[in-house]
This record gives sequence, C-alpha cells and structure tokens, in this order.
Amino acid sequence: MVPSVPKTMAAVLLTGHGGLDKLVYSREVAVPAPAAGEVLIKVSACGMNNTDVWVREGAYGTEDDPSAVSTWRRHGNTLSFPRIQGADTVGHIVAVGEGVDKTRIGDRVMVDFSIYNREDDSLADIDYMGHGRDGGYAEYMALPSENAHVVATELTDIELATFCCAYLTGERMLERARLAAGERILVTGASGGVGSAIIQLARARGAVPIAVAGPGKEAATLAIGAEAVVTRGDGDLAGAVQAASGGRPIDVVADLVGGPLFNDLLKVLRPEGRYTTAGAIAGPIVQLDLRTMYLKQLELHGSSQGSRADFRRLVRYIEDKKIRPLVGGVYTLSEFQRAQCDFMAKKFVGKLVVVPD
Repeated sequence: MVPSVPKTMAAVLLTGHGGLDKLVYSREVAVPAPAAGEVLIKVSACGMNNTDVWVREGAYGTEDDPSAVSTWRRHGNTLSFPRIQGADTVGHIVAVGEGVDKTRIGDRVMVDFSIYNREDDSLADIDYMGHGRDGGYAEYMALPSENAHVVATELTDIELATFCCAYLTGERMLERARLAAGERILVTGASGGVGSAIIQLARARGAVPIAVAGPGKEAATLAIGAEAVVTRGDGDLAGAVQAASGGRPIDVVADLVGGPLFNDLLKVLRPEGRYTTAGAIAGPIVQLDLRTMYLKQLELHGSSQGSRADFRRLVRYIEDKKIRPLVGGVYTLSEFQRAQCDFMAKKFVGKLVVVPD
C-alpha cells in the first residue's frame, strides 16, 4: 500500500542570517512534491552540524573581508530564505516522481546530501541539501533518487543519521592527505562530529590516531579509538604530542580547530608531512610562518564535503561495521533552538540528532 502524504508538515525554517530567533518552527509548511527523477522521504532523523550554525550566522566571510556576512558558497550563492537546513538525513521513501521505479517506495535510505553539479569527482562547484535546496529538518524531504541510498545495516535511523556529513567530510580529508596504514595522524577537535569520525576512519585505514580534545573528554576520546589524547590548552602542545606518540613522527595533521593552534600544528608535523583542514572552530584567521612550510616541505590541504567515491567508501565502512555511531543526544524538531544551543556549547561527544515530534 502506498503511504498517504499530507499537504502540510512541521519544519524548522531558517528565515535569515542572525541569531537563534532566525530559526522558526512551523507546522504549516507545504510538503514538497517529488519532481521527475526524485523521491519523497518521510524523515525519521537528521544529524546536526557546525555548518548549520555558520550558515545561520553568515560566518564564512569573503576573500576580501573575513568578517563579512557570507554563506557557505562564497561564489555563486544558492542560499535563499526561508530555507530548511539539515544534511544528515535518514528516512523512508513514501512517493516517487516521474521516471523513478515505484518499487523504491518503502526503502529506508541514508541521504547523500551533496549536490555535485558535475559528472566527474571535482568538488569545485559542489553544493549541499540544506543550503542549495531544502534539507531534513522537516517531516518530509524531496531529493534526487540517486542521492537516496539503501544501507545494509541493523543500525537504527537515529544511529544512521550520525554518519553522513561528519564522516564524509573526514573521509575526504584523509583521502586528500593520502593517509596510509601505519602512519600517525594528529586530530584536533577530536570529540566533535568530524573529529570523532576521523579517529574511526583513520583506524579503518590502519593508521594510528592521536587526539587533541578538551578537558574532561579524554576518556571518551580514547574509547572512540584514539591511541593517546593530548588535552587542549594544557601547556606545550609540541612536547605533549611528542610524549603521546612516544617520540614517533606525526605524518598527518587533521585540523578542525585552527586559531592559535595552527602554527604549533605545523611544528608537530614531520618533514614532508601533510596538513588538512575542514573547519576552524577556534578562529579562521591564523598566523603562518612560510619558512616552516617551505623548509619542512609541507603540504597544506583545504577540504570540504566529499566525492561520490568517498560516499561509497563510507557506506562500505558502515556495512562492514568498521565505524560505529556516536549519538551525543536526541531532540525533537519543536525543541530545535535548544538543540542548537546545546550543540554550540560543545559539552557532548559525537553527534546530536533531531527527530520529528
């Protein structure tokens, strides 16, 4: 039997750049109709990400003015208001558009949230659902059928919603940095969504992750899979990392913090080491001594989201149980503002997940 679909739904609308007041919970939002080649899913869970906050705040700056209000796509902005955010969506297909096999109705799917805009694996023109089109902080979501993936796993919908954005971002960082088995990687922001993902993804590659985490999160970070943990802000970072690694070299730094840590992270890297970043929660403007970079022959990589191939690897890791979900809390759509306040406070480990009321 084909499920009945209502005309209106509950959703959280981002109405403009600014504070939490720009997030409006409404029960009178029109349910989208799937276009040709699309499916409509009934959302069961959607994970929260830093990008949700930064897009709301317009915190991405421009190349000319780092403090300017700007959204995630600095060039060719696709964000319009009101927008339903939410990238890490899991749900069940309840309707299909023209050209989509009706046997897809009933499938439980994890959404590849990327809008690739190209046929190749270049990410030069990438966008994402929750920014360029509506995402999953709603009861229903329409998306291209090719982005709705069945994952062979016994994980719950909430658990499955912890993976996509954070783990896809982390996998792309490791792919760009060419992290190999036996190498040592230093991970900053290690208790957060992307950081905790990188620890597990590094282990899946046979690498050895050493974490930098905030006070009080050391035990939880070790439990995720870190070989050792350095407490952020606790004295000399380079000395602490050397002690944590037993004096062995650091091949890769995966940095999600930036700010004052940046130059110390380059000092930690071995000659010909690789630095990769996909975030800057402690500040995007950093000091770089170019002599450190060129005398040590370092590579610096900027990274965001992931390719189709990265997503396929992520699905295989889930199905092969090489990575596991880390649910830091669950909130309903109607308490979304509280959820985002708790998210910004960073007192949890893993991912926060939002579910329909």
